[in-house]
Amino acid sequence: MLGSRSPRRYRRAFTSALAVFAALIAGTAVQAATAPTAAAATPHRILFDNSKAETAGNADWIIGTGQPDPLAQDATPSAETDWTGALSAWGVALQKTGDYSLKTLPSGNTITYGTSAALDLQNFDTFVLPEPNVLLSAAEKTAVMRFVQNGGGLFLVSDHTGADRNNDGYDAVEVINDLMSNNSVDSTDPFGFSVDTLSVSTDNPRAITDSANPVLNGSFGKVTGSIIRSGTTVTLKPADNPAVKGLVYRTGYSGNTGAFFATSTFGSGRVAVWGDSSPIDDGTGEPGNTLYDGWNDTAGTNAALALNATEWLSGGTGGGGGGGTCTAAQLIANPGFESGSTSWSASSGVITTDSGEAARTGSYKAWLSGYGSAHTDTLSQSVAVPSGCSAATFSFYLHIDTAETTTSTAYDTLKVQVLNSGGSVLATLATFSNLNAASGYAQRSFNLGAYAGQTVTLKFTGTEGSQLQTSFVIDDTALNVS
Repeated sequence: MLGSRSPRRYRRAFTSALAVFAALIAGTAVQAATAPTAAAATPHRILFDNSKAETAGNADWIIGTGQPDPLAQDATPSAETDWTGALSAWGVALQKTGDYSLKTLPSGNTITYGTSAALDLQNFDTFVLPEPNVLLSAAEKTAVMRFVQNGGGLFLVSDHTGADRNNDGYDAVEVINDLMSNNSVDSTDPFGFSVDTLSVSTDNPRAITDSANPVLNGSFGKVTGSIIRSGTTVTLKPADNPAVKGLVYRTGYSGNTGAFFATSTFGSGRVAVWGDSSPIDDGTGEPGNTLYDGWNDTAGTNAALALNATEWLSGGTGGGGGGGTCTAAQLIANPGFESGSTSWSASSGVITTDSGEAARTGSYKAWLSGYGSAHTDTLSQSVAVPSGCSAATFSFYLHIDTAETTTSTAYDTLKVQVLNSGGSVLATLATFSNLNAASGYAQRSFNLGAYAGQTVTLKFTGTEGSQLQTSFVIDDTALNVS
């Protein structure tokens, strides 16, 4: 009978060996699902890109000529001129705090995620793309999107349309839009914004009023506005990603148009976009470049905006209005299901002691799917993420076994999602399938810091096809904040 434990126990007897076999032959799929996340660290690890013609023409968008390590030029910088580059003020300001470890991806390198390379994105908390002038390859776009999806921070800096500094036919507007609209991970407006094809000659955009926003009120100071000196804006699309938020707007604009600085989330990661490179230009750099000191331009608080955003992208909430205090705690109620369905909403039979699948600890676990027929199971719990906490990590242990023999088709899936109080999906943290079957439990972790100050629903949805079972077994959940 559909939903009973008996059919599951019968299938388990002849599928246990298949589970191990599937894990061996589906190695690449298992690796994809267990790709390392961009875990927070102290000091925060920031990688600035210089692989996409960031120094072409008059541009000099590097923190220093010491690459990959700027400390090779000066190990104890105290002024922006101690490192050579138009972004040296940005880099030195972070370095002087003692809370950041900075590196540069030099020209000629490739952006990667999940490899053994020292400059692989998995080794960093935030990746800065300062006015890229070369299209990212398909593999590089996948790497960047996976990095953000798994908890990394992405800082995008555009410039006005037509700023093709290396004359390869692409400017930063096109490079950034291509990343978001032409990748293998999610090309359906994943961040909820697109860069406008504009060339705004000059303006002094103003910040919105939001005393609780960590980017506008971070530990590096209060942001009141910025500057445009030949730049562009972005159009917001909250219907595609409700997390998108405009923070600084071109004069006369508000809402979804004319945003000059915006933030968003994707998966468990964070994204920031700035419409001009002039605000991050400190006016110093290699001889012969025509630069502009926007970093210190009194018409904007550009240094505070760049530094606060870096802090937020790297997992911090910021100070001076971040709001609230934080007591380290584990927030999920009945995390191991030992009190049955208490505090959880679940499909019938999901939270169980059925012996067909073993719990990781205790007697209970949540068992989604496993029927070998078309079926959908759900499991969810609402939780409030405190606004004053700088870290919020959602984790659970997952075991998958299957009777499917394919090594290429995901017939049965488990989606892990974050929903708002109205039931709308804010993010899909991960999708697992029969291709990820393996023996034993594996812990999965996701950064939920982007939802600080919100009450969200953490939801699992198991969807099974019409033939051959796949069981998704969850135990020992947690949402640890600190």
